[in-house]
Amino acid sequence: MRISCGARQNVRTAPTYALWYKDFGYTGGIPANATAPSFITPPLKTLRYFPLSEGPENCYGINRVPKGHYTLRIFFGLIKQPDFDNEPLFEISVEGTLIHSLKSGWTSHDDQVFAEALVFLLDGTVSICFHSTGHGDPAIISIEILQVDDKAYYSGPEWGKGVILKTTSRLTCGTSKPRFDEDYSGDHWGGDRYWEPIRTFGQNADEPRSTENSIKQASDAPNFYPEALYQSAVVSTDSQPDLAYTIDVDPNKNYSIWLHFAEIDALVTDAGQRVFDVLLNGDTIFKEIDILKMSGDRYTALVLNTTVAVSGRTLTITLHPKEGHHAIINAIEIFQVIAAESKTSSAEVRALKALKRSLGLPNRFAWNGDPCVPKEHPWSGADCQFDKSGSKWFIDGLDLASQGLKGFLPDDISKLIHLQSLNLSGNTIHGVIPSSLGTITSLELLDLSYNFLNGSIPESLGNLTALRRLNLNGNSLSGRVPGALGGRLLNGASFNFTDNAGLCGIPGLPTCGPHLSAGAKVGIAFGVSLSFLLLVICSVCYWKRRQNILRAQQIAARGAPYAKSRTQFSHDIQMSRHHNHGHTRTAAENGPSLLS
Repeated sequence: MRISCGARQNVRTAPTYALWYKDFGYTGGIPANATAPSFITPPLKTLRYFPLSEGPENCYGINRVPKGHYTLRIFFGLIKQPDFDNEPLFEISVEGTLIHSLKSGWTSHDDQVFAEALVFLLDGTVSICFHSTGHGDPAIISIEILQVDDKAYYSGPEWGKGVILKTTSRLTCGTSKPRFDEDYSGDHWGGDRYWEPIRTFGQNADEPRSTENSIKQASDAPNFYPEALYQSAVVSTDSQPDLAYTIDVDPNKNYSIWLHFAEIDALVTDAGQRVFDVLLNGDTIFKEIDILKMSGDRYTALVLNTTVAVSGRTLTITLHPKEGHHAIINAIEIFQVIAAESKTSSAEVRALKALKRSLGLPNRFAWNGDPCVPKEHPWSGADCQFDKSGSKWFIDGLDLASQGLKGFLPDDISKLIHLQSLNLSGNTIHGVIPSSLGTITSLELLDLSYNFLNGSIPESLGNLTALRRLNLNGNSLSGRVPGALGGRLLNGASFNFTDNAGLCGIPGLPTCGPHLSAGAKVGIAFGVSLSFLLLVICSVCYWKRRQNILRAQQIAARGAPYAKSRTQFSHDIQMSRHHNHGHTRTAAENGPSLLS
């Protein structure tokens, strides 16, 4: 996989028409137009840079990487704007292991415009991080992740999944043409290595040799070297019989040396005609090297490897003739052997990322990559310890006091099971204190003072038997302080609950009212709710009844004249009956009745 950093679409580049994928969803930073610092830099037009405002650490996180052995190569770039630093200096880590530091003047050396390392990737992802050093913004043109044979560059018992080989130098001798493996038509399992040309080790010190004959045993597994690599060489001279090459290295490191030979000199036809020793910093490493004898034939590749410890700042490779013709060499590879860093517990990394999201951590913190490694660039505010038994790092301290944090405390904070100190004071964190904090039994200091926390203090904090200092002052907490915490004050612990108007229950705080159980509180709440509901129903019924009465009165008022006449007529009849009660007569006396 090849990524064209900052590109918005896939790109193909000449001469091999290699496919470079667009840069989308891997990281932050800012895309920009690029200036290539060297002619060997891929001919890409964009890059991605990481200003310090986005934090000191920024990482590419690439998923779905098959398990295997890979060459990782990162080309650096220059931002195509006049107001940017023309030569930023920064550091690079892979999977938490620091592999490269850019040095001043890197833009003037072709073999320093990229960093390359052989690494095993085993968990389906790869993290490539760029660490600012205060000298310009890291700027990256491309990233290559090229799978190689699992046994590539096997160098003995120390080699394996815990070792990274960082490319220090890779030379093709006796030629002036720089080449990649693909330029040599090499096998893709070789990792498309870059070979820096070196035509001579010194003026009048040697002579070039070349051939067009085929080279046997060159492109064999597991390293798959290109055949053309062995078709050129340098040979020492009478005036300078020793061949010597010196390179600057980092002191007190181990280096893996790979020396490439093929007898391509027409003057040497039989074994014994060219015999030489190989010395590293004056110490003889290989004695009596006879290429024809050891490879079995002319035009046949021979590769020798050794690992040496270098205490100084230079490494000198010397070929000293012993018999016959002068010494010869075709190519040299030098790798720095780096022990891969152990990573931080994945559960604790997830917990910190959950905390980052919930607290809205500012970009300047740049919690990217691994919290504890590389050790030179840990996450800001995090303290780490190494667990030798589990070969993992863990977080034992977190200090983010007065950092302008907002949001709330997530339950996942309890996954930081090794925390001894947690200081989040002086921020604007709101919400409740999660009861899961009470499961971090290693906590000795917990400072949440001067935030906007509310609710009650969880009873679970009473389980923190190692707690010696607890600051919850300056919040909006309420309710009774857990009895287990109050009793701890008698044993010399320092707890501060002041400036919380609703807290009660220990000396120095108001006395609490009758204590109700949670069930009683629920019952009271239910009773109050039911009473309120009944009150609402009764009010509605009363209102409807009142409306009915008013409506009836209105109807009666509209019919008032008719009702009054009927009432007067009834009254007259009653009065008439009362008046005639004492003078009863028969029908014959009164005459016929008049009915209407």
